[in-house]
Amino acid sequence: MGNMDFFDRSALLVAPELLGWSLNRRVAGATQTARLVEVEAYTQGDPACHAYRRRTPRNEVMFGPSGYAYVYLIYGMYFCLNIVCEPEGIPGAVLIRAAAGGLKGPGVLCRDWGISRAQHNGTNLLDPTSDLWLTPGLVDPALVIATKRVGITQGVELPWRFCLKDHPDVSVKPGQERLPVRRRKATL
Repeated sequence: MGNMDFFDRSALLVAPELLGWSLNRRVAGATQTARLVEVEAYTQGDPACHAYRRRTPRNEVMFGPSGYAYVYLIYGMYFCLNIVCEPEGIPGAVLIRAAAGGLKGPGVLCRDWGISRAQHNGTNLLDPTSDLWLTPGLVDPALVIATKRVGITQGVELPWRFCLKDHPDVSVKPGQERLPVRRRKATL
């Protein structure tokens, strides 16, 4: 199966198989590489997916082609990197939550590596000549565990977060997931 075919499948199939792949970033001629250790799947029928309700300019990249970067801003200050999956026209993506080397959490990864929506949204992650790309890798399937996703309020019961068992760089240890705190408006 070629890399494009690999990503032309459901995010639920792609996500656990992405563990062990490497994310690469080229800056000023130097290359950083980190092995993926934690990911989350998001599909069209998932209420936590950005494309759940409709196609918008923000989520346009999620509709394909697969293998491209979907980068978005959360909390007005952190970027998150996703890899588009599914056949073209069907939205789905895998969020990169953590990579080996202390890159715990999607915001930390993007901050530390200088990944932004303006520069990387829509980047072909299968093109090794770009400044951000993926290379295949493998892990023992017995080391992959599925658990609840982190930091969302809808679809939290779905075990669509995949991580390497006992890896020190997993952002939230399995079994310690919590719902995000919803901020309330102050009342006078």
